[in-house]
Amino acid sequence: MTFTPKPGCPMCGIVNAASHSQTNSPSFNNTPQENKPDVLWKDDNLTVYRETANPVSSIAHIIIAFNLHVPSLYQLSSTDLPLLLDIKELATRCLDHFATPAPPLQSSGQPTPAAATSPPTEMSKFRIGFITPPFRDTRIPVADHLHAHAYVEPADLMGWWRSVPYSSVAWYAIDDLIAEIREETSNNRIRSSMPQNVSRPIDHVPTAGTRTGHANGAETTKPGLRATEASLEDGEGTLSSHPHPGHSANPALQSPPIPSINVELVQSSKMSEVSL
Repeated sequence: MTFTPKPGCPMCGIVNAASHSQTNSPSFNNTPQENKPDVLWKDDNLTVYRETANPVSSIAHIIIAFNLHVPSLYQLSSTDLPLLLDIKELATRCLDHFATPAPPLQSSGQPTPAAATSPPTEMSKFRIGFITPPFRDTRIPVADHLHAHAYVEPADLMGWWRSVPYSSVAWYAIDDLIAEIREETSNNRIRSSMPQNVSRPIDHVPTAGTRTGHANGAETTKPGLRATEASLEDGEGTLSSHPHPGHSANPALQSPPIPSINVELVQSSKMSEVSL
């Protein structure tokens, strides 16, 4: 299945016009160009930009768009957990930048010591998630290109009608989505075992829950939304056929291969033990 750019899609236009980030940190432009999106980050999978035309928060409202024209949230599978974790990390870094007030300068041009040590904004004020169909933000005219919203509370720029998609009726918090996928694939009660806003040990393993399979070692992992190298060169994205979504350029993050079990050999050895 391919997710090629859709003609006339505003978000596809933003993704195609944005250039890849040259550093490992989002780029914050203090003077964004008029009538152009304020792009903060772009890599092979995601494009992050600040919503400046119709934000829901006067502090910060950013949108994290998939580079592929993925039509629905329900296209995601356990293989895409690393992408969801990337969305959460990027959104948190961007919101933290906008939510932390700039330190006042001394006469020498240096920030005051007291302001330099000011505590960061509480994470509980950050909301990161998806709006589930058929609801959508009517002020952002994108209906079928998957994207996440992230903003700093309070959402003081939205009226009652616009607040409906951001309420419990349609809002799908990214933490809940990640936990639900991991519960399904790992058979662990991740959501209910610990309080909200508490770091869980499994959160420190980016590839946890990405692979599925049977007890005999047969892997049933579905392909994810990662673009292959050939499709990236052509400017198009396709579903990756990579057999192990846990693969990473960093050896420390690579998941060990699942050993193959010869069921017939195990059964024959058990029969030998019984005969003895």
